[in-house]
Amino acid sequence: MERARILILTASIGSGHMRAAEAIRAALAEHAQADTMRVDVVDFMAREVSTVHYLMKRIYLTMLRFVPDLYDVFFRIAGKNTSGGIVRSAFAQVMVRTMGRIIKAYAPDLIIATHPFPEGAAALWRMRHGGAFALAALLTDYALHAIWLVRGVDQYFVATNTMADEMAERGFDPHTVRATGIPIVRANYSLAREAAQKQAGLTENLPTLLLMGGGLGLGGMDRTLAALEEVEQRLSILVVAARNAALEAHARNAACSSRHVIRVFSYTDQVSALMRAADLLITKPGGLTISEAFAAGLPLLLHDPIPGPETENAIYATRRGAAVWLHPGERMAPAVEEILAHRIPAMRRAARDCACEDAARHVADTLTGMLTRKRGQMHGTEKNT
Repeated sequence: MERARILILTASIGSGHMRAAEAIRAALAEHAQADTMRVDVVDFMAREVSTVHYLMKRIYLTMLRFVPDLYDVFFRIAGKNTSGGIVRSAFAQVMVRTMGRIIKAYAPDLIIATHPFPEGAAALWRMRHGGAFALAALLTDYALHAIWLVRGVDQYFVATNTMADEMAERGFDPHTVRATGIPIVRANYSLAREAAQKQAGLTENLPTLLLMGGGLGLGGMDRTLAALEEVEQRLSILVVAARNAALEAHARNAACSSRHVIRVFSYTDQVSALMRAADLLITKPGGLTISEAFAAGLPLLLHDPIPGPETENAIYATRRGAAVWLHPGERMAPAVEEILAHRIPAMRRAARDCACEDAARHVADTLTGMLTRKRGQMHGTEKNT
């Protein structure tokens, strides 16, 4: 029998959607039925996929850097049930022709989308043109947003039971919604702190902070470094500048004059080890970053959320006791000193209680079950004819 084809559609807007896609691909590769499947990952916003999509992405990222309040307006409009459908439909209309080319090229048996743009376009294509492929969607934040809620999606994966219950209240069949947690790539989150610190190049036993701003190095980390100079206690500070060359240069210059020990990393696949080396993560509250911190049992100090989904992520982590949310006007240094002195053990326990390290495996199990049922139905249809 020909191998089943799974197509994972993601979007290189930040890094969270991409990391979720890679986590699912890795879990499928480890699955018992891996030899019966072909799995492809396609970045729906890549230049080689669509120049229009790529330009839309560049405009979006520019908007986040310079006018985040405009994004807040978009999020609030798109988050309403009625206008959310209008926004989703508008993007789907623009993107459906590209989706058609992708579907014809890959001939998938199953599509799973880790971003709402390809999800909406795939649903619209199937509604207009039919198609035997099954369609699944993976939400990568800790709250629902109307732009994701497309009728006709066969399976949803959400982060929490609360989200699943809310979808049921909105009329979605509970059997089509599964609370798995947010998939993260399997990593050694049990690595001992001492070994992780050595791997990070740290030689002094100091309280250690990890600074991250997603795949784009956003979140004003230059301001964070300046604020941390006010902390009286000497620190080790690990800075993940990611793909932000200006931030990397700034952090390396700061390291030369700081009384703290500052180690700077560009884009790295060693985030899990850095998290195990740290006592506190200072970051914007992206869904994947928070999920990885939960798995590492790493307390969070959250700041500068992108209005909308990241704000909801901050609320979730704070309410669960795994994070402190630094609001505008609140000073960084006193918050860091208070957390390090009094709150680390309790926050570590709360973070571990939030962890869903097997989320990717649960998603992979469900996807392979969907494929098995689909192929069984097709085989039954062929026999009947």
